[in-house]
Amino acid sequence: MTAPADAARSLRSAHARRSLRRRKKSAPVQQPLGLRERKKARLRQQIIETAVRLFRKHGYENTRIDDIVQILEISQPTFFRYFPSKDAVLRDVGKRGFACIVEHLKSELSSEADTAARLRRLYRALAREVEADRRLWEAVVLSGAMDPVRSPEMRGPEGVAIGLLREILAQGQRRGEITRVFPVLHLSEFMEGLYQTVVRQWAVDLTGPHKLGERVDSAVEFFLRGVQP
Repeated sequence: MTAPADAARSLRSAHARRSLRRRKKSAPVQQPLGLRERKKARLRQQIIETAVRLFRKHGYENTRIDDIVQILEISQPTFFRYFPSKDAVLRDVGKRGFACIVEHLKSELSSEADTAARLRRLYRALAREVEADRRLWEAVVLSGAMDPVRSPEMRGPEGVAIGLLREILAQGQRRGEITRVFPVLHLSEFMEGLYQTVVRQWAVDLTGPHKLGERVDSAVEFFLRGVQP
């Protein structure tokens, strides 16, 4: 009685081994980077790290390309082979900023909290991270490094973040926690625009309260009142 079952298992096992061999053969082999490529990647990272350190120390407007190349002991033409401007260096920071936002959004989507709690926790966490590195984020704002209009390469990362925010709000509508009067697309744009405006004003304007967290909390509460069902 066990022979047919054993034979079937043997056939399945042989089929699985053949499938695995085919996948291994068809999978692209990733070649390690050559010495030249590794040196280029290392210098690119050094430029970014040096620029970020100077932005934090001296601010965006007082940091020059000359300062970066002098510290690294490279020429300006070498710098321009990697980045067309000092703004372009900050776009790398902007990409990492969007990646951080996406991780926070994914975390909230996996939680069981209601929409209000999700949004409060999300934007409070983002505000803490920006507030902890004010000089760098001031440079990001002034350079437009995360602005999809001034930096078109940010449209993709921003689109991913907005898509996840839309899903949070869509779930809120399905639960009856968010009004259905306005499309989710519009609501996500309103909330994101509100947050970005608050961050921009805080980063470059010292005339009002200096606590970004307080400003963001007020913005989120304003939004939540407006979207009550």
